[in-house]
Amino acid sequence: MTTVIRAADLRDSIAAALQFISYYHPADYISHLARAYEREQSPAAKDAMAQILTNSRMCAEGHRPICQDTGIVNVFLDIGLNVRLEGFDDGLDAVVNAGVRQGYLDPDNVLRASIVDDPIFARKNTRDNTPAVININLVPGNTVSVKVAAKGGGSENKSKFIMMNPSDNLVDWVLATLPTMGAGWCPPGMLGIGVGGTAEKAMLMAKEALMDDIDMSDLLARGPQNKLEELRIELFEKVNALGIGAQGLGGLSTVLDVKIKTYPCHAASKPVAMIPNCAATRHAHFVLDGSGPAFLDPPSLDLWPQVHWQPDAARSRRVNLDTLTREEVASWKPGDTLLLSGELLTGRDAAHKRIADMLARGETLPVDFTNRVIYYVGPVDPVRDEVMGPAGPTTATRMDTFTETMLAQTGLIAMIGKGERGPVAIEAIKKHRSASLMAVGGAAYLVAKAIKAARVVAFEDLGMEAIYAFTVQDMPVTVAVDAQGISVHQTGPAQWKARIAQMPQIPITST
Repeated sequence: MTTVIRAADLRDSIAAALQFISYYHPADYISHLARAYEREQSPAAKDAMAQILTNSRMCAEGHRPICQDTGIVNVFLDIGLNVRLEGFDDGLDAVVNAGVRQGYLDPDNVLRASIVDDPIFARKNTRDNTPAVININLVPGNTVSVKVAAKGGGSENKSKFIMMNPSDNLVDWVLATLPTMGAGWCPPGMLGIGVGGTAEKAMLMAKEALMDDIDMSDLLARGPQNKLEELRIELFEKVNALGIGAQGLGGLSTVLDVKIKTYPCHAASKPVAMIPNCAATRHAHFVLDGSGPAFLDPPSLDLWPQVHWQPDAARSRRVNLDTLTREEVASWKPGDTLLLSGELLTGRDAAHKRIADMLARGETLPVDFTNRVIYYVGPVDPVRDEVMGPAGPTTATRMDTFTETMLAQTGLIAMIGKGERGPVAIEAIKKHRSASLMAVGGAAYLVAKAIKAARVVAFEDLGMEAIYAFTVQDMPVTVAVDAQGISVHQTGPAQWKARIAQMPQIPITST
């Protein structure tokens, strides 16, 4: 029996799914993160997870993005051979991209446009987050099964691939590779691993694995039933024993699950791909059967734990950004929690590149960074009565190559991003007695609530990468690297790895 699938139904379904996943975490992610939160013993990691859980509930209630990076769209289409496509005169890709465009430009919940074209030279923003990355598979049946994901750049950039020898050990490679990924992928999340096929097949399987339900608690409760499940548990336990923890601060939970897909491969080969999913896990699945567009059912807010993070002045230091001095910055210690108030400047990759080019040409900058703090962020545009849309941090290491220039030539005294800093940046921070601060990735809407005023002050043509001046009140951050060059992303995981090695196993299923 042939089923007719109309182009408008696929377009509208994709648009609705992208809106849905922008503000609703999957229920399986929330339940596993809540378990991890309850068992966490690291105060820093527990606080980070509390921010993520609070942010998640706020987004579910307010229908605003979980993360400011609303992702590059991945669409997997399983098209039944007994399906007739109607209205696809411009091709299947055009319909999918029309859905992406419609979803991202929805005026009630505008999503950030992050896609640039071409990727090598102009890198000009397409302004509507198109095109999507589309994978098509023809299968038996008379329906179209669709998986839609929005993959953030911070986690996508940590994708790893290796062409192993057949006798090489997969577990050893994962345990050696994961620490090199840093914290820019915003743990705790999930690992997708693809083994076999060819290079591109392994990468595709790793990406698809991230769309499977998180079920590690059930797997541990019933026990493994085959060698692949045994391997998943082994990797889950050994990765968490590394002590990397939430946001890389050190703790018990680095991953909530490990998913593995395999495919036959050449006798001489063993392709292995690993891709992490971040704290803003976003994916959905729907089926078109010819009856019209598919819309997902909203989850019940009862699924979220009763975690309501609030700024705590009793254990955090309040900082006035408008009177901040180098001496005060130098007094901060790794792991200190701060609540920032006053004016904050923003800037990320494109702005830093333009600033460096201007300085190299001897030109005057349009913004005075003297004694200022810069926030690495590309925010979502505001809607309704918002001052600013979700505005969480971007990966700090991408700005490492600019750090010496910014500290030496602009008067900047501190920076805010997510994740660790690399050796080059740490050396510059130590040299100039500066500091690098960390905001929680995956808590973008929560952070945005601290922004009380916002205006573009330079490089408006860069869109979400323009330089803003934010007026903030009690914006929560943690000192990641202090003026001595000591990094909490080095000390925290090392301490917790040692502590975990001495601990009796704590069951993941405890609540």
